[in-house]
Amino acid sequence: MKSLVRVLLVSGAAFAALVSTGALDVEVHWRDSVARAVDLFGHGDSKAVPAAADSAAADGGSGVFWKDGSNTPPITPTGVPNTFADLAERLSPGVVNISTKKTIAARSLEDFFPFPFQEPFGSGPSGEHKQQVPSLGTGFVISPDGYIVTNNHVIEDVDSITVRFVDGKELPAEVVGRDPKTDIALIRVKSDQPLYALPLGDSDSVRPGEWVIAIGNPFGLEHTVTAGIISAKHRNIEQGLYDDYIQTDAAINPGNSGGPLLDLAGAVIGINTAINPRANTIGFAVPINMAKEILPQLRTTGHVTRGWLGVVIQKITPEIAEEFELKEAKGALVSKVDPKGPAAKSGIEQRDVIREFDGQPINDFDDLPRLVARTPIDKKVDVVVIRDGKTKKLTTVVGALDEPELTKAAVKPTEGGSNAFGLRVQNLTPELAEQLGLGSDASGVVVSSVEPGGPAGEAGLRRGDVIVEVDRHEINDTGSLEKRLAETDERALLLVRRGDSQLYVPLKRKVS
Repeated sequence: MKSLVRVLLVSGAAFAALVSTGALDVEVHWRDSVARAVDLFGHGDSKAVPAAADSAAADGGSGVFWKDGSNTPPITPTGVPNTFADLAERLSPGVVNISTKKTIAARSLEDFFPFPFQEPFGSGPSGEHKQQVPSLGTGFVISPDGYIVTNNHVIEDVDSITVRFVDGKELPAEVVGRDPKTDIALIRVKSDQPLYALPLGDSDSVRPGEWVIAIGNPFGLEHTVTAGIISAKHRNIEQGLYDDYIQTDAAINPGNSGGPLLDLAGAVIGINTAINPRANTIGFAVPINMAKEILPQLRTTGHVTRGWLGVVIQKITPEIAEEFELKEAKGALVSKVDPKGPAAKSGIEQRDVIREFDGQPINDFDDLPRLVARTPIDKKVDVVVIRDGKTKKLTTVVGALDEPELTKAAVKPTEGGSNAFGLRVQNLTPELAEQLGLGSDASGVVVSSVEPGGPAGEAGLRRGDVIVEVDRHEINDTGSLEKRLAETDERALLLVRRGDSQLYVPLKRKVS
């Protein structure tokens, strides 16, 4: 009996030692549940560390020149992780410090420095001073042959770019391509040895609440590591047509721009791009899937060619939905159609509500520009619209966007009308049309003033807006406007022109 006890004690001690060293992976089954002992951060697991410089695989004509996905199993913490050290150490060779120099000119020293500056520097013609201003940012290697991703604003219009690696090595870089609309840039260095490349992950699959880390150079402090979670996805921060940011509370500061936002498998899921200056726990990253769509074009042509539909759209508010008798405030309202664009040729009309594009639903008007932009040029697609309460399916051929024709109308509706609607108007003369930047054939009535707190003011109308229609009736002068507004009951639907945009504005009559 004593011998049996000794055997059991020795076996138990050996078993515990194996578990504690990670040599044994234990599953305990209890009533169909599984308790698993795992090493959260890969201590002693040589398989968790990939080769530092994998050779680039042939892309097979797909345009892919990066490693897609990570071979490393995700590090899934149970509770709060006690360290990110192994992960940061493994990934740091793929993160670089980007320093740039840019020459700017000013008329006086005070344009450069808000305080007296003693040392003289070069002066140009007419007393113009020139100064080379340094700037810092971050980037990350995506292929062993030297391609590096960063933000466009980090390298835009600079004279020189120097890339510094974690081991202190410095290499000059050249711009391969850049895209201001998404703030993504591709640069390249030439190295005698293959570089450590970070794999690109799948930003569509990540969820708010998942752990992430950021590595960058805030305020020039090289390879600073911060950790947090994904706070939200699909954030629109009013930076452009293609806003679709990942929000994170991992600390991001000036100098982090262009650096990677990484999941716990070590894959890049975002490019750190923007911050809220009032809170260092609110940062924004461009989803890596958006970058994957344009990186092949940046490498081959240096710029991005996007799809074009040829419409101006606006958000459907509850008020707009009521005016158009829509069941729900979803879709993109077409407020203007370019007569030379693909939309006009396919039969899309002003006042149509686009609800589906190429099989994808359009729930918010921001969805449409992103879908059109990523659609291949000359592709034939189906577009589902709601017109006068009826659903129609149209077919269009996507064109190429050379200029930002696919624009969003201002979110705030515009104003216009008579005293009953809280505004004053005047006829559109050729002189006024020229001042407003309108063509010689422009028509309508100009809003000359808006009553503060009145219906027009609350609707967002401004001085200088041009009222083109009231309840689908064309407006050519103040007389026709007053007549149409007098015929309305409590509400009027105005079509207003503001600059290059046109948008519909529901307007309520004053309550007497």
